[in-house]
Parts: sequence; structure tokens; C-alpha cells
Amino acid sequence: MSTTRTIPDRLQSPLQRNLKSWETLLLLVAVGIFILNSFASPYFLDPWNLSDATFNFTEKAMIAFAMALLIISGEIDLSVASIIALASTAMGFAVQMGFGTPALVMVGLGVGLVCGAFNGVLVTRFGLPSIVVTIGTMSLFRGISYIVLGDQAFRGYPIDFAFFGQGYVWWIISFELALFGVLAVIFGVLLHKTNFGRAVYAIGNNPVAAAFSGIRVARVKFILFLLTGLMSGVAAICLTSRLGSTRPSIAMGWELEIVTMVVLGGVSILGGAGTIPGVVLAAFIMGLVTFGLGLLNVPGIVMSIVIGALLISVIALPRLWEKWKTR
Repeated sequence: MSTTRTIPDRLQSPLQRNLKSWETLLLLVAVGIFILNSFASPYFLDPWNLSDATFNFTEKAMIAFAMALLIISGEIDLSVASIIALASTAMGFAVQMGFGTPALVMVGLGVGLVCGAFNGVLVTRFGLPSIVVTIGTMSLFRGISYIVLGDQAFRGYPIDFAFFGQGYVWWIISFELALFGVLAVIFGVLLHKTNFGRAVYAIGNNPVAAAFSGIRVARVKFILFLLTGLMSGVAAICLTSRLGSTRPSIAMGWELEIVTMVVLGGVSILGGAGTIPGVVLAAFIMGLVTFGLGLLNVPGIVMSIVIGALLISVIALPRLWEKWKTR
């Protein structure tokens, strides 16, 4: 009787490992969705429509890059959308005070950093669970925005401020898409090519062992919360610029979409595994799905159902994928 021997992944060629990777599956799914959308709507392949499709994911993906590192380390931040609301509110208040575009950018980034630092201190210094802390600050930050604005809106942003969310650097390449590409490279290098990235993986796999090996676990996690807050501030600048106004309900529900994007990208919700290329592909997939549904005039509530179903599916699919590879 003959037996079949399985070659361990570490002994396979790079091509074999890449063909069996989660990123390859995501690439095939992205191509499939692109083809389906091109048949579903005659307007999909228009270059300017494709450019507009990128606005469905670029701002969320900026946060997803930092969130991916945070989840890989074994933590999570559910307050990111509320940080956007608070940063946007602060920028709107600064506009009423007569501040110009450079100051508005500094306000948005500064509020993001302060909120990230607040979350980081509560988790790393006081040892509180990040999911509990960020659920609390999610309500806190959004609540402050509602107290300041009520049912009003801040408008009157400077004309040059609109470039961040509406400007183009070349032909159909928007500033947001270009920034998305730059951040993807930066976070890819940070996670996959530096000692800091290796420390993130080590902490996610076993924080106690990482501490005994000389890694300053608390400091690394604090930096990751800072990065997540900073990226939320960047997203707040782009989103506020694109909308041209500030409301306390801005970015409502983005927490679910960002976490879905990260998990769909192959980042383990339990920590210790994941890649930036996977998050990039997941961002494109979610952008294509939501834009395709929008062209078909699908109601927003249906899109929310699709996002929720995606989150459940991507948590289950990696386990099924690993079982298939083992077999």
C-alpha cells in the first residue's frame, strides 16, 4: 500500500508557497469581482469611475495598515472611527477660529496622536483589556463630538484644504490613492523588514516569551496605539477634506469595516500572523464590492449586511484554508 508524503511549507520553493498563500486567493477573488462588476454595470470600466471607486477604501485602509500591526501584536482598537469624529470636530472648531490649512493638518494629526496615546496608556500602563478600553473611548470620543456640535455642522474650510480629499496628483491618480500607496510601502517595510516588525510578530505569538527575550512589550504596544491614532488623524483630514464639512456622525460604523478589511487580509484575529500585502488586497476587494453594489443602486443597509457576512466568513475561512492545506 502506497502512502502520500506531504512536503513541509519550509521545504517548498517560494513559488509553491506563494501559490498556496492567502494573498494569492485574495488576488484571484479581486480579479473575479472586477470581472463581475464590468459585466454588471456598463459604467464600471470608465477610468474616472474606477478612480472614484478608490475613495471607498483608501481612508479606511490607511487606518487598517496600523490596525493590522496592532492586531498582530494581540491588541485591537475599536475607537478609530470615533477618533476621526473628534479630530474632524477639532479641525472644524479651528476653522471657526480662523486657522489655515497647515494648522488644520497639525490639529487633525495632534488629536489622533493624543487619542492613541490615551488608549495606549490605559492598556500598557494599567493593564486593561484593549477591547474594553477602546469600546469605552469609542463612546467617549464620539460623545465629545456630539456635545460640541449637537445637530450642527462645521463648514467653511479653506479652498486649499480640499486638495487632501479631492485633489489629483496625476490624471486619475488622486492624492488619497497616492498616499495609500506610500503608506502601504512604509508599513510593509516596517512590518516585514525591520526588527520592530519582528518584535510585533513575537509579541503576538507569545508576549511572555517576547519579554524574556528582551523585547519591551509595553513600549512596542504603546507605539502601535500611537500609530493607529495617527492614522486615524490622517484619515480624518482626508475624509473631512473630501466632504467639506464636519458632523458628529462622520465615519459612523467604520470600526466594523476596518476590522473586516484587516481580517480579510489574512491577519489572525488572535494575533501573531498577517501581512500588509494581504491588507492591501483586502482593501481593493472591499472597495470593488461596495462600489459595484453602489453602481447597482443597492441600499446601504444591504451593504452593511454584506460587510457583516464578510467578517464572519473571513474568520471561518482561514481555518478551513489551513485544514485544506494540511490535507
